[in-house]
Amino acid sequence: MASDLRPPPYYENYAYQPENPTAPRHTGGFYTYHTSPYCSATVPHYIPRVYTQPSAPAATIVHPVSSSGKICTARVRKVLCLSLSVIILLVGAAIAGIFIWYFVADSCFGSKIRCGTLSRCVSPSQWCDGVNDCPNGEDENRCVRLYGPRFLLEVYSSESKDWYPVCSDDWNDNYGKTACVDMGYNKDTYFNSKATKPISPFTSFMKLNTSAEDTDLYKKLYNSKLCSSGNVVSLRCIECGLSTKKPNPRNRIVGGNVAAHGEWPWQVSLHIQGNHLCGGSIITPEWIVTAAHCVEGSHSQPSYWKVYAGILLQNEMLRSRGHRVIKIISHPNYDSDSKNNDVALMKLQSPLSFDEVIRPVCLPNSGMMFQPAQHCWISGWGARRQGGNTSKDLNAAIVPLIESSRCNARQVYNGHILPTMICAGYLEGKVDSCQGDSGGPLVTEKNALWWLVGDTSWGTGCASVNKPGVYGNMTQFTDWIYRNMQANT
Repeated sequence: MASDLRPPPYYENYAYQPENPTAPRHTGGFYTYHTSPYCSATVPHYIPRVYTQPSAPAATIVHPVSSSGKICTARVRKVLCLSLSVIILLVGAAIAGIFIWYFVADSCFGSKIRCGTLSRCVSPSQWCDGVNDCPNGEDENRCVRLYGPRFLLEVYSSESKDWYPVCSDDWNDNYGKTACVDMGYNKDTYFNSKATKPISPFTSFMKLNTSAEDTDLYKKLYNSKLCSSGNVVSLRCIECGLSTKKPNPRNRIVGGNVAAHGEWPWQVSLHIQGNHLCGGSIITPEWIVTAAHCVEGSHSQPSYWKVYAGILLQNEMLRSRGHRVIKIISHPNYDSDSKNNDVALMKLQSPLSFDEVIRPVCLPNSGMMFQPAQHCWISGWGARRQGGNTSKDLNAAIVPLIESSRCNARQVYNGHILPTMICAGYLEGKVDSCQGDSGGPLVTEKNALWWLVGDTSWGTGCASVNKPGVYGNMTQFTDWIYRNMQANT
């Protein structure tokens, strides 16, 4: 959080380490700088060569070699070369076999989604895109989503090429768990299914055919204009968006508040070698949302990272073991210059245990829109002024959303705000995110739940006039998140 009104150069919202500043880098019309808080294992360290001067020239001793010795040496060399060639051929054949098995026999590598029980897989972008890419069309007939702040369950009809609410007639929790798993959730996090009256009347539904012998949920569903109860299914795959404390916008500390335990339970600190680098948000026990620019380049190795949840003070994290990361997935269309699609997922090696201080935030459902001037909160361990040290305490501040057209004005960001971005803050400065807040949450409260509006991405300075914070627009990323969770269960 910050409240410095000086107009400093452009920066990526990385953790700020003032001890080793680097020269600004010019990219796409902006100036950016960040420093690494650790010495990467991929960077070699050189030991200076030490030259010694002998006091007197050393005598050269020549040992004669017999002709039989030369022949013997040549034979040994031939045998060694032949043996080495055979070994190289065998190793090469083994590697080729592994690659053939990995990429052909088991084509479901990387982040691809399996087509039912078949070995063929498709990329997440091909799932539910209206085109049958799987042999039996599983990529188009197993499409589910949640709609609006009431979590209405919708299923895609491959015949009608449209989404429909699910009639609650004969619906039960077993069907709910199946739908949640198909969105990428673990069935163990399942919360509930409820019948609810739709706010606006629907003319068509997806309805269960309970007489169908097939056990597959989606083969039981058919399009119908009738729903006896008139109710539709509201599905909660995880209990999210709950905070044990109401945030207090008063008593600001340089633009922000020191957070209390349980106030922002989804906030995590992401460390590399004992140093806080970025923030993140818990969305399930296994998955963290952060910014793609946090994990690019040398930071893309999962083994480098540790995740700390439920801890407010950075000093306390050094005494905690943290959670290891086993997979990092950056958005495939992330652009490091424009910061377009600045979002990434981290999968933890072991799931988090939820309690009052560790809880997930709700992802925005399809159809949800956040209005300009809506009050949101930012939180993190970032610098509390431009050029300052990262904070030892978790801080939070309230910021309003800014309409994109206003943020794209010539005197503000002059057209650099893309649909995958959202602005929040004050054009007069005053309160903002800063270095070290990167990847952390921008949240808002709606229907008594907290929703993830964005992830901290970039900005020009901290709390500078006409330079509010820019965040990844989470409404643009929810489908991508679900598909990659599903592909990497």
